[in-house]
Amino acid sequence: MLNIPVLISGGGPVGLTASLLLSQHGVRSLLVERHAGTAILPKARGINARTMEIFRQCGIDGAVREAGLAEGSTGLIVWAETLAGREIERRVPGRAIAKNLAVTPAKNCLCAQDDLEPVIRRYAEQAGPGMLRFNTEMTSFSQQPGAVTGILTDRVTGAETPFTARYLIAAEGAQSRVRRALGMTMVGEEKVYDSVNILFRADLAQWVAHRPAALYFVEQEDLRATFLTINGRDRWGFLIHSPTQFGWKAEDFTTEFCAELIRKGVGIPDLDVSVLGVSPWQASAIVADRYRVGNVFLAGDAAHEMPPTGGFGLNTGVQDVHNLAWKIAAVLRGNADEALLDSYHAERQPFARIVTQNSLANALSMGRTARQSNVLPRREFLNEQGLIFGASYESTAVLPDGTPPVAVDDPVTDYAPSARPGCRAPHVWLERGGEKISTLDLFGPGFVLLAGSRADAWKRACRAIDLSWPTLTAFTIGKDDDLIDREGNWHDAYGVDTDGAVLVRPDGHVGWRSRSGGSNPQDVLRAVLDRLLDRVPAMA
Repeated sequence: MLNIPVLISGGGPVGLTASLLLSQHGVRSLLVERHAGTAILPKARGINARTMEIFRQCGIDGAVREAGLAEGSTGLIVWAETLAGREIERRVPGRAIAKNLAVTPAKNCLCAQDDLEPVIRRYAEQAGPGMLRFNTEMTSFSQQPGAVTGILTDRVTGAETPFTARYLIAAEGAQSRVRRALGMTMVGEEKVYDSVNILFRADLAQWVAHRPAALYFVEQEDLRATFLTINGRDRWGFLIHSPTQFGWKAEDFTTEFCAELIRKGVGIPDLDVSVLGVSPWQASAIVADRYRVGNVFLAGDAAHEMPPTGGFGLNTGVQDVHNLAWKIAAVLRGNADEALLDSYHAERQPFARIVTQNSLANALSMGRTARQSNVLPRREFLNEQGLIFGASYESTAVLPDGTPPVAVDDPVTDYAPSARPGCRAPHVWLERGGEKISTLDLFGPGFVLLAGSRADAWKRACRAIDLSWPTLTAFTIGKDDDLIDREGNWHDAYGVDTDGAVLVRPDGHVGWRSRSGGSNPQDVLRAVLDRLLDRVPAMA
């Protein structure tokens, strides 16, 4: 019998990140993946800046960038009749303009999934105490009071191993057996439009080198498709949009037919093309009605399927487990009540619905369900930064301060960083020991209290509180012996006076804020932590 605190079913980017995060929180876990190794196809490619912030916190952002495309090599989106023919339009994505780049120290990255997964796997295996087993599948499970039990099957030898885990994280993808076994309902629109992914090799450098882009949309009367940059040279994806609108069936996409479509998209009839793989699929915009059932949690595509427009699928999944891992760790260590884990659904499921709805709306604005040419997006992601950084949580793990909520799903609202409780703590450049440092570099894996330059009382209160885990660290902003705010931005960005303070959770979201000082700060902080960790009933 194998006994493990946390079992992770699924070894894609979401499961691998969960393993790494739990190890960094000191929690033993076992990840099982039915395939022999990491991904062999590019699949998802775009890693947005919020996910890169998480990878930065994990210490793997540099390795991810090294595995992906060079920074600045995909700074455009291009529409053209063919790659070699007339260009219709080019745009700089909203996330790449100076105003939006300034909200984070971590730029987005283009790294194909088959290049990304080995990086996360390597660090997860090195981190310990987490374990990873490939060629291993969870073939049955059931829930008992306070545990999940079941069977793990070695797909090579057929050997079966019984297991008992306190918690199960299902990161198995869109076809999650766990989700189906638990009878969870997917809410939204299924099979909205169809597509075919073609992976191929061809030297396209002469048509793209002068305009490096992440996406090249091909708009023709009898072909609508997108060239997806993978390595920027000879490895590409070709995404056929709504093939049924052109009378094509999945079985029509033979290797020869795919090669001819690629040549048509490039505009070079005799182009040397090698087709490596063909994958028909249908886009859905659905989210699970529950993210938690007893001791089981859904994460990633098991919890939400969304159209790829905007590239939010992988990113939303990684952010799911970033939210979940510290809570599981706090409960397992006895520092938080079991009820804290309910906040996972309360925080992540509503945000996933917003992202999914926006992804669908953007796909529809580009005519994904119809046969039409020269379709530029009628609805750009004007709130794209809000979807990347703007998750604003409402749960028992957040103590509101009376300020109004921040709109995330309004397509005409620009993202404005906010330290309102529930929001991602804003990035502000500070200085420590002569070195430039972001506020974000101070967060995780414990709680962090940021106090104003005249708020020593809050810092002393932190030192007096014995919080063995999660740890509690305090910094004063603006003092010579701590963090220096050279540009004078921190107090405005965090909405506090010089004697105020903000408490940031291990996932980088603000849990509590006091604009100014108060009496008995030690008692206040103890009460705040008790409520954030669900050790006492939440405030009415």
